[in-house]
Amino acid sequence: MPHRNFKRIAAFILALIAMPAFIATSAWATEIVDAAGRKVDIDTPAKRVIVGEARQVHVIAALLGDKTFDTIVGWRDDLVKKDPDSYKAYVERFPQIAKLPLFGYLPQGDFSLEAAIALTPDVITLNLEVEKTAKESGFEEKAAAAGIKVVYLDFRLDPEKNSENSIRALGEIFGAVPRAEEFIAYRHDQIALVTDKLASVKDLKRPGVFIERAPGISGEDTCCRTFGPVNFGAMIEQAGGHNIASDVIKTTFGDLNPEQLLVSNPEHIIVTGSNWAAESDINQFVPVGRGADMALSRERLAKLMKRTPFPELDAVKKGNVHAVWHQFYGAPYEFYPIQQFAKWFHPDLFADLNPEQNFKEFHEKFLPVTYKPGYFVSLEKGSN
Repeated sequence: MPHRNFKRIAAFILALIAMPAFIATSAWATEIVDAAGRKVDIDTPAKRVIVGEARQVHVIAALLGDKTFDTIVGWRDDLVKKDPDSYKAYVERFPQIAKLPLFGYLPQGDFSLEAAIALTPDVITLNLEVEKTAKESGFEEKAAAAGIKVVYLDFRLDPEKNSENSIRALGEIFGAVPRAEEFIAYRHDQIALVTDKLASVKDLKRPGVFIERAPGISGEDTCCRTFGPVNFGAMIEQAGGHNIASDVIKTTFGDLNPEQLLVSNPEHIIVTGSNWAAESDINQFVPVGRGADMALSRERLAKLMKRTPFPELDAVKKGNVHAVWHQFYGAPYEFYPIQQFAKWFHPDLFADLNPEQNFKEFHEKFLPVTYKPGYFVSLEKGSN
């Protein structure tokens, strides 16, 4: 009997010794449900990642800080072309990224899978909007054959539905799960500074708002590309306004008829802008963003309001005309525009709210790059 007990005890001890090794091995295997609803098994944290849209760095940096580029081996060229002010900030902080391999846009046929495979990545992150192309072109299938996991993220098409899940996916991929949850909680609390106060107001009067998407960037300088009930359209509602375009447009993006804009006669006009000098053919956009030239931005905004039918609108006549950094539409920093919109729509109610100070503190708490103002501009009252 003692001999039998000894054997049992020995077997139990061997099992205990083996157990931590088993747990450590299995803990690396993580199932991620991406923005396309696909279940993707990934060994996390990934050792080599290609970022299929470079503007995802706005999230990755909030999760990794000084280690943002430790495992990124390539990225799309969109930060350089569409958000050069942010690129400048990151390349100043991380000079080595100037040598990162660049990839084009998959739907335009500019993303070289062969070049990506040569970098031996574990994971390629892509925006949800390219999923159809990735499937139909065989990109997904070829990547899988090369042992590369494809993960779809979405901060643009339906942010309310997909942003938090996409932040968590990046947290898993880069081994920053607790930081991802901290970021999500921070966003929630910052948005609540507006939504909780609005909820306490009985019979809230919501001003009508028209937000125009990227005017002055290319082609005919006409009106009126806009947002439906999601993305910037949803931010307007959360800030206590009414997005007039959502009355007729039910998709993420769409075009509002200028006659409809005249009939709606909104109380506020907002245009989205950014530094698009690298790809604009008319250079009439409002170049708001990190460290933007406010005088030039205000000048461009005033000029855009001379187009038909803007001079006839009450918002223009009263000077309730603003510009917001376009790139908020694809990064989960929406708490900042929501706060600024709330101050525009309900200045008395939010007199004590300081969005710029809050965004500066966000940089200090989460980001490896310093804050510079310039993300918003307004016309002076009566300037039109």
